Amino acid sequence: MPMNYLKMRSSVTSRLRQNNEILYLATKWSPDPEWYRGNNEFLSHSAKCRPDSCLNRASKSAAIHRFMIFRITHKTVYRYKTPASESYGELRNCPQSNHAQTVRKRRLQIEPKTPLRHYYDFFGNYVEFFSIPKRHETLSVHSTAEVETTPQFMPDAAQTITVAEARQILQTRQLNHYVYLRPTSMVPLHQILQPFKRDFIKSSQPLDQALLQLNQWIYKNMKYQSGSTTVSTPLETVIRKRTGVCQDFAHLMLSILRTYGIPARYVSGYIEAYDPETADPALVGATASHAWVEVYLPGGHWVGLDPTNNQIAGERHVRVAVGRDYRDVSPLRGTYKGASDQKLQVIVSVTRKRS
Repeated sequence: MPMNYLKMRSSVTSRLRQNNEILYLATKWSPDPEWYRGNNEFLSHSAKCRPDSCLNRASKSAAIHRFMIFRITHKTVYRYKTPASESYGELRNCPQSNHAQTVRKRRLQIEPKTPLRHYYDFFGNYVEFFSIPKRHETLSVHSTAEVETTPQFMPDAAQTITVAEARQILQTRQLNHYVYLRPTSMVPLHQILQPFKRDFIKSSQPLDQALLQLNQWIYKNMKYQSGSTTVSTPLETVIRKRTGVCQDFAHLMLSILRTYGIPARYVSGYIEAYDPETADPALVGATASHAWVEVYLPGGHWVGLDPTNNQIAGERHVRVAVGRDYRDVSPLRGTYKGASDQKLQVIVSVTRKRS
C-alpha cells in the first residue's frame, strides 16, 4: 500500500477521533462492518450502537426526540377504451422502515381483486406483483400508509475530510457501491455535462461543502416546471433547456456525482408540501411521487439530498425505493392485452398527523 495513502488515512483517522466520530475507516482493516437488512439500508457499527450517529452534534439534543407522523395515500387508476383481456403489474410504492423512518401501517387495495405476491429486488426494494387474467375496463391500485419520520443531518465525518480523501477511502471498498458509480441510459456521464463548462466539485473542498453547494447550484440554475418533461425525456434535453422536474434534477445530480467519482443512488418517495407549523414556502414535488438523491459517504452512511428543494432529505421526506435511476424504482409498471388507448389518473396525498 502506498505510504502517501497511509499518511493520508492516518491524518483522516486522527481528525475523526478528535471529533469522537466512531466510523469504520477509523478502525483497523477488517471485513466490511455493514450488513444487509433486507430493505437496502446499510449502516455502520457506529449506527448500530448509536441510532442518532448521523445527526449533527449541535442539533442532536433538540432533534433526537422530534418526529413526525404522516398518512400517505397513493391511488393510480387506468381506464381502458376497450376492456383489457389480462394485465400484469409490479409495484414499488410501499415505504420501508429504516434508520430514518418507521412504517406503522400499510394497506394495498387492487381492483379487480386479485392475489398479491412480493419479493425483494437487487436493490433491496420491497416489490409487490399481481396478475389479472380476466377482462376488465379499469385497473385501480390504492396504497395507504402511516409512517413516522425523524430529522436527518449531514454526518460530522463529511465536515472533516476533503473530496479527494473521501474518494480515496471509498475506492478501497468499491464493490459495495460499484453499481452507483456506473452510467445508465438515463444517467450518462462525462460528455453530457460539457455544456455547463463548469468544474462542479473540487478535490480540495470539504466533502459536506461540495455536496451542499452542488445541491444549491442545481436548485438555483435549473427551472422547475411541472409537465415540462416525461419519464422518457433524455438528460441531454433537460440540460439544454435548463428545465425539468424532480426526476430530471435527481438524474442530473447523479450524473455529476458519478462523473466525479462519488457514489450516489436515485430515491423515490413522498414529500410534505406545506408545513402547518410555519409560514415557509411550499416544497416542490408533492403532487405526485417525489425524487431525490442519496450519496454514499465514508463510514457506510447514505445521506439524502433534495436538489429540487435545496435541502437535506429530512423528516418531511418519506423514502420508498432506491436504484440506479428512475427505471429501477418506478412506482407501477406492467403490461396488458387490449387496445392501446387508455387514460391514467394519479392522486397522491401526504397529510401530517403529528409532530
